[in-house]
Amino acid sequence: MLEFHSTSSSAPLPTPLQRPSSAAFESVLDDLQTATLEAVSAPVLVHGGQSILFANSAMQRLLGYGLADLQAMPHYAWATQDFIAPLKAYGERCLSESEQLPALECEAMTANGSIRYLEVTARHCSSAAGKLALLTCMDLSDMRHVQMTLLDVGRVMQQILENNPVPTLVLDANSRVSHWNSGCAQLTGIEAFDIIGSADAWRAFYPEPRPLLAQMLIQPELRPQLEQLYGAALRPSSLVPNAVEIEQFYPHLLGSGRWIFCTAVPLFDVQGKTVGAIATMQDVTERRLAEDALKRHQQELERLVAMRTADALKSHLELDAFMENASVGILCTSGHRILRANKKFSEIFELADASAEGEYSRRFFANPQAYTDLVRKAIPVLARGESLAHEMTMITAAGNQIWVQMIAYSSDAHNPSASVWWLLQDRSDVMRAQRELVRNYGEMKETNARLAEAQSQLLQSEKLASIGQLAAGVAHEINNPVGFVSSNLGTMRRYMESMLQLIGLFECVGIEHLPAAVHAQITQLRKAADFDFIHEDLPLLLQESEEGLNRVKKIVQDLKDFSRVDQSDWQDADINKGLDSTLNVVMNEIKYKAEIKKDYGTLPAVRCLAAQLNQVFMNLIVNASHAIETRGEIQLSTRCVDDWVCIKVIDNGSGMPPEVLRRIFDPFFTTKSVGQGTGLGLSLSFSIIQKHGGRIEVESTPGKGTCFQVWIPVSGPDLNAAESPGLA
Repeated sequence: MLEFHSTSSSAPLPTPLQRPSSAAFESVLDDLQTATLEAVSAPVLVHGGQSILFANSAMQRLLGYGLADLQAMPHYAWATQDFIAPLKAYGERCLSESEQLPALECEAMTANGSIRYLEVTARHCSSAAGKLALLTCMDLSDMRHVQMTLLDVGRVMQQILENNPVPTLVLDANSRVSHWNSGCAQLTGIEAFDIIGSADAWRAFYPEPRPLLAQMLIQPELRPQLEQLYGAALRPSSLVPNAVEIEQFYPHLLGSGRWIFCTAVPLFDVQGKTVGAIATMQDVTERRLAEDALKRHQQELERLVAMRTADALKSHLELDAFMENASVGILCTSGHRILRANKKFSEIFELADASAEGEYSRRFFANPQAYTDLVRKAIPVLARGESLAHEMTMITAAGNQIWVQMIAYSSDAHNPSASVWWLLQDRSDVMRAQRELVRNYGEMKETNARLAEAQSQLLQSEKLASIGQLAAGVAHEINNPVGFVSSNLGTMRRYMESMLQLIGLFECVGIEHLPAAVHAQITQLRKAADFDFIHEDLPLLLQESEEGLNRVKKIVQDLKDFSRVDQSDWQDADINKGLDSTLNVVMNEIKYKAEIKKDYGTLPAVRCLAAQLNQVFMNLIVNASHAIETRGEIQLSTRCVDDWVCIKVIDNGSGMPPEVLRRIFDPFFTTKSVGQGTGLGLSLSFSIIQKHGGRIEVESTPGKGTCFQVWIPVSGPDLNAAESPGLA
């Protein structure tokens, strides 16, 4: 037997047997048979039990030998050492049996030393020379290489899945678990041998049966159910095509529950058919807890920032209100220029509508030397962190001299370039008073009178502002005595009528028939009491008393209608009636200033907070009267337009310029003198109208008057949020 070694790069030819002559070959196979075998594309060789008789070109190319070399070796010599015996036996069996033999897999050693994997099929043939074996070969080398490669890849994938720290499971086409790595076992507490092959993988994650996310990719009919279960939390993966993701809390995992980020990816075969799905699960509990803590911290920071911002805004608004309404001039200077100045400063220095910001400070001094002297005096005082108090003559923009009392302090005593704040007060009147005491005395009395009037107006404004709160108590306290006084008057009238009737009957009886002493006494008492006058005047007194009580009842009812304290919730109210009750309450405030003209339309009941709307009406009516300097007219009109009620308050007072009109609803903004107004009336009215879902409009022309329009939805703020229409 010949031996071949696969390690050699070029295998030696086997020891030749006795080579048959060409004539012997021709006697075995004729030309037609040889041509037929040559035409076959598969590798074919023919032997008679000893040497190879014939090998076609495909066989020669496969083994790397020429025909002469192949004919010189035994028919089994081209096999590797391990397959020589099986191939020899296979050939002998083919010669001895006429039935078709099963295929044989063997390894072939080629001429260049490489090994090829072949599938050999032998066929028994008979010829004139005897029995022959026809071997057809199919090269399986490439297929075997692919199989081994796939096997290696499968083993690597198995190791990757099993050793992957990320919990991973794989479902086959029937939604059965085919892989369950150690991460899944650690996360769920279920070992792989307990669940692989099972179709109830849900029990690892849920207490009751329900489809898993990966099943949606395998069974499309479950998709509506999964979307119903997961809702908006279910989303396509942004990284892996055809994959879906979800982040969900599983309360049954690891005792206290875990947040899991799950990604499911479909698995396809070479034809693109879905053959399963793989799901990976990432425990994101720590991240979610950190995110929740961060979100709470962020919300707390936002709350603190909002609170601090609101405080800062409030302080800023209060500072602006204080500066603008202060009775002394306030300005801030830096680098010999004015950075900011309030309205009072402009009044003191007669700047009219011009702004003082950006002006040089020395402009308002009598001469450059006066400015230099003040700077020289102020610098050492301010550098010590102390305030400077000084009085001197200054010049207004109009060129008039004024005597100014000033207080200055530095915003940062340690910074020479820091800004300096000044409080200035025009003390020219004081200086003139010292020179003209008598005239100043008269001016002081006039000033005191104005202050008394301002105080009286302030007290009256405070009364009007609080009358809504006092009305209910006053009405209750007055109603009780009015009730029993009215009852007593009715009873007295009945008693009086009975007594007068009785006395009339006594008058019919002549008193001259009575005893003389009684006659004299009756005559004396009748004369002393002036009985005839009493008889005539007593009914009139009772009638006037009843009329007075009716007027008191009307006033009490108006107070109650104005305050509506017994009806503080949302209710259906009569706007016309509310206007009348409010008008009666403030009539004493306006009757000397204006004539009231009413033009009420037919209105439906309006869903509102009646007491708050009455406060709005009171503010508008009182403001209208204040805008009238001597004697004027206030018009009140109401109309219903679609589903809205419009209330107009029109006066022919002084009106407002555009710069004032833009700010009338700002809190603390007022055009009244200091102490005569808070600047909150219209701001609160605006808030009340907004609460009712309405709006307030204003038109004003200086010197001609002002018109306020209040629009209120009939059905209340929750039922109609549409824009209010304009009046036709």
